[in-house]
Amino acid sequence: MDKIDVAVILGSDSDLELGKAAIESLKSFGLACELKVISAHRSPDVLVEFLKTSQASGCRAYIAIAGMAAHLAGAVAAHSTKPVLGVPSDNSSLNGLDAILSTLQMPAGVPVATFAAGKAGATNAGIFAAQMIATTDESLAQKMSSFKADLREKTILKDKNLDRS
Repeated sequence: MDKIDVAVILGSDSDLELGKAAIESLKSFGLACELKVISAHRSPDVLVEFLKTSQASGCRAYIAIAGMAAHLAGAVAAHSTKPVLGVPSDNSSLNGLDAILSTLQMPAGVPVATFAAGKAGATNAGIFAAQMIATTDESLAQKMSSFKADLREKTILKDKNLDRS
């Protein structure tokens, strides 16, 4: 396995759009990342083996994206000492509420940072992973500063170009 900074794990291929959003965020900061489909329910042994090998190769954080019962982030956190960022998928009949609660309500000692359900949450999870890694990587911290400055300028431009009639 090549060195990866952040692994993005999907509970199902139905979450692929969200996984791609997280990967896009990570790659925009130059982080090495990997996208996997591993179910906490259907292939828990594969999950545990992947976590062992990825941690041994230097993975620094995990983004776990899952819907419905959404036990993936908790399962990752149970088997890893690295930060786990949970993104609830909004693809259920409950529009993600079930996944939000499953990802958010973790027992003491098994933390999962939980993001908004859907694409915005996946994008923010990638950005947040980059921010965490930037605390010990000056080059990445500079990219993060540029990213924030660009957001600021885009917002100012939107205000300037706003049709106020």
